[in-house]
Amino acid sequence: RVAVVGAGISGLTAIKCCLDEGLEPTCFEQSQDIGGVWRYTEHIEAGRPSLYASVISNTSKEMSAYSDFPYPEDFPVFLPNARLLDYLRLYAKHFSLREHIKFGTTVVRIRKRPDFATTGQWDVVTEADGKQTSQVFDAIMVCCGNFSEPSLPLHCFPGTVCRFQGQYFHSRQYKHPDVFQGKRVLVVGMGNSGVDIAVEASRVAAKVTICTNRGAWTLSRVFDHGYPWDMVHNTRLMSLMRNNLPRPLSWALMNYKVNQRFNHENYGLQPERSHLVREPILNDDLPSYILTGRITIKPGVKEFKDNSVVFHNYPEEEPIDIIVFCTGYNFSFPFLEEAVVKVENKHASLYQYVFPTQLEKPTLAIIGLIKTLGAITPVAEMQARWVTRIFKGLCQLPHQSVMEKEVNEKKKNQMRRFGLSFDEVLKAEWLPYLDTIASFIGAKPSVLELLFKDPRLALTIFFGPCTPYQYRLGGPGRWEGARQAILTQWDRVLKPTKTRVPASSSS
Repeated sequence: RVAVVGAGISGLTAIKCCLDEGLEPTCFEQSQDIGGVWRYTEHIEAGRPSLYASVISNTSKEMSAYSDFPYPEDFPVFLPNARLLDYLRLYAKHFSLREHIKFGTTVVRIRKRPDFATTGQWDVVTEADGKQTSQVFDAIMVCCGNFSEPSLPLHCFPGTVCRFQGQYFHSRQYKHPDVFQGKRVLVVGMGNSGVDIAVEASRVAAKVTICTNRGAWTLSRVFDHGYPWDMVHNTRLMSLMRNNLPRPLSWALMNYKVNQRFNHENYGLQPERSHLVREPILNDDLPSYILTGRITIKPGVKEFKDNSVVFHNYPEEEPIDIIVFCTGYNFSFPFLEEAVVKVENKHASLYQYVFPTQLEKPTLAIIGLIKTLGAITPVAEMQARWVTRIFKGLCQLPHQSVMEKEVNEKKKNQMRRFGLSFDEVLKAEWLPYLDTIASFIGAKPSVLELLFKDPRLALTIFFGPCTPYQYRLGGPGRWEGARQAILTQWDRVLKPTKTRVPASSSS
């Protein structure tokens, strides 16, 4: 029996992977529906992620699909939140997942049983309708995400509480741009949400300023030749080049590529330390909005005054009415003991970002707590496929000392490669990470082997986008439709966009 905490993107695939391996999942979802962060509600619910109404996915549908369940071909290439939720409902219906979910049920406490060292079992206390229930489970999959606890470090911004007379709030509270009508708005922080909110605000506000200490590379969803950015960026060929070229050459090529569309330095966006890999901003409007004066980029905040802000190395005060803090999220697991998963500086020491290293039995896993430059759906699914096979005893973890050594080495590499930021969640390279986990379960495709058996498929896999279907070509969980899904991936991309064919090309 496996307890799954949360019924969002990670929780749904965790249930499905349990069923695939013949395990018995019971999912506990505190709200009344599936979808997690992608289920929009007009009101903010305690303990749940909160979306603003206009959110659109930053990753394309082909790269964001579950590996054995492609999106319908008529769905748009990038998904408004309601359409993405529709897809999750289709997935849950197709694989009969809802019958394994207990809605309106909060996980209060998860503790090792007295005989954990031999059985690996857990006592799980849940609450529904004011009544608490305790059950025993053989394993736990924690899938509750990391967008519920806003990080609002007001101590980093002198004057916010004691002096500033205007309104301020965290981006989690934002729903619609009406609140900015005719106001002078300051957005603090430059993640995807911050830029989205600034762009929306600029359509109704008197003035919008984004302040950032470190800048950010800015990409458009529409990439080379009009194709989705991630289908161009996340290919095996591109990944091979990025990870095997000498680092200075790799950085130089990256700088050249991101500055092709516009020179970031001229727009005030150049990252402060451009040799570090920062998560880029995905926004189609920001450069043109800077160019037309709708949005201004300024350095970090030095202090707030009654009705104005002072920026670092900037002589003039700027009058403002509203501050939106887009300073990321904290994450924690209040239902777990700190000795099980210790969170420190927005980091949890987990082997492959999944397993606590110090447990006597590997019967607890964290799914989806990772940040990559790519879609989370196939990553969470791959983690769940690996985890369920470990629960079943078909795969093994290394010795504790080996896992701890690897975790510590990865932390050092992350510091050198990614640096530090507000969103200091666990980070990894998308495609190499997927390949690593897939290799643990024997699901990593062999391009060389396919080259002799199926050259067309092999070339598509190597030079084309690394769509999740690649990980269903062989190994456990093999899907008969994987080859066809890969060879028709561009058809599903073009279907919703190529809706008019000029008469001159109809022949």
